[in-house]
Amino acid sequence: MLIRTVRPGDFPAVAELTVGAYEADGQLGDESAYAAVLADVATRAEHGEVLVAVDEVTGAVLGSVTFTLPGGRYAEISRPGEAEFRMLAVAPSAQGRGVGEALVRACLSRAAECGCTAVAICVRDGLAASAHRLYTRLGFVRVPERDWSPLPGVDLLALRLDLLRSVNLLTAIRQ
Repeated sequence: MLIRTVRPGDFPAVAELTVGAYEADGQLGDESAYAAVLADVATRAEHGEVLVAVDEVTGAVLGSVTFTLPGGRYAEISRPGEAEFRMLAVAPSAQGRGVGEALVRACLSRAAECGCTAVAICVRDGLAASAHRLYTRLGFVRVPERDWSPLPGVDLLALRLDLLRSVNLLTAIRQ
């Protein structure tokens, strides 16, 4: 598997994969407006950094994530010195193969390259247990004072990883 920056030719596959993953996970419901945001990969790539995991043999897009810094169009809770990632999605056929973890580690590495000391993210309350396990295993901790709700019934839980406290993790992702 190769992690790289999205290319325009990847946009349709990333859009389909992301919307499909969010629908399959029950994260869209009646939020068709958010499905349009997820599908607009060109705008995400223009105002953030979209990373993709690609099968090195077939070239198929296995997953994607949007990386951003505070103040960016897609930043929700990051503060100065923190990076953030959003819209992490893995194709159903690629789940359980480490794609999500590889994309998260790429975001952590990118944050360190940008001089950030932490990464903050939001996860939807009720998100699949496997996602919560991944974030916990990587060192993310809950920051309940930063929880928020963009819409009624959509509760987002804040998580944060202090890169300075996670020296072993930071060393591992740079290798």
